[in-house]
Amino acid sequence: MAKLRVDDPPSRFRTASVEYDGQAPKARLSIFEDTTHEILSKNNSPDISFRYSVNPYRGCFHGCAYCYARPSHEYLGFGSGSDFERKIVIKRDAPALLEAAFHKRSWRGEVIVFSGNTDCYQPVEADYGLTRACLEVCARFRNPVSIITKATLIERDIDVLQQLHADSQLTVSMSIPFSDDAMARAIEPAVPSPTRRFETLRRLADAGLPVNVMVAPIMPGLNDDQIATVLKRARAAGARYAGMTVVRLPGPLAGIFESRLRAALPDRADRVMNRIREVRGGDVNDSRFGKRMRGEGPYAESIHVLFRTTKRRLGYVDIPEPSAPSPFRVPPAPGDQLSMW
Repeated sequence: MAKLRVDDPPSRFRTASVEYDGQAPKARLSIFEDTTHEILSKNNSPDISFRYSVNPYRGCFHGCAYCYARPSHEYLGFGSGSDFERKIVIKRDAPALLEAAFHKRSWRGEVIVFSGNTDCYQPVEADYGLTRACLEVCARFRNPVSIITKATLIERDIDVLQQLHADSQLTVSMSIPFSDDAMARAIEPAVPSPTRRFETLRRLADAGLPVNVMVAPIMPGLNDDQIATVLKRARAAGARYAGMTVVRLPGPLAGIFESRLRAALPDRADRVMNRIREVRGGDVNDSRFGKRMRGEGPYAESIHVLFRTTKRRLGYVDIPEPSAPSPFRVPPAPGDQLSMW
């Protein structure tokens, strides 16, 4: 990724674009601050299992070619290609905003997902610590949490995760779509290798935490033949649960994914793009609820059958529904309780 160069498709929100005469300059890491007054994002999609998420960061250094969040960077005036990977937006006030949300009388302690958009443990978290600070707020209020990440940095926060698991409700999902380290590096250039992620999964499980492996996204013709191996390795490492989604390529992501696929794995590119069209009704994306995460047709169904049968054979169980009522409670403020002395 050190050689990453500026490479962004035209944005639907820009009236002009830049073309370089010769080689484009290197894309350098830039940090921007978001001064939003709200931190909870509300989801209204019927095919996503959560309503609320917290995204301490926008954009993602990991640079995954398939990331569905890329087009969202255009709403910020950035590009969905190299801008998404090197123009990272931080929400410095996220912990304070989350605590303020918890103090509202309308809050009922629903599960909060970290993150619904980009990885909450991407490399800048090591410097800014916004995810950890938000999780510490959740722990104080005993608010249920679900985490989705590819990053091994999550090991740093095992202590606060154990507190959340003991006092509230917690699920940690480690995204591992590949078992092949070399192929993963080609498509997920700045993410720890699958081998390293399996080790993180093991450390989380050894710490007594409930761990879910997300074999996601499945890219037909590329990594669907690795499903069984990922599930087997994850189960051996201690994963209790498993989930999957089929790749979706909305808007400019289709061109970004295909160009990076052809550059990294040219011998696979035609096969993969044809298979994606096969499970998307002849297109590369299908935004219909109920279809966008699953795909359709015989090839898509064969992927789901393989996943279900392997999952059952290896002894995975379903993630339990959040208990009711929520364990959420507002902690007493200093001076609220009378001293015994």
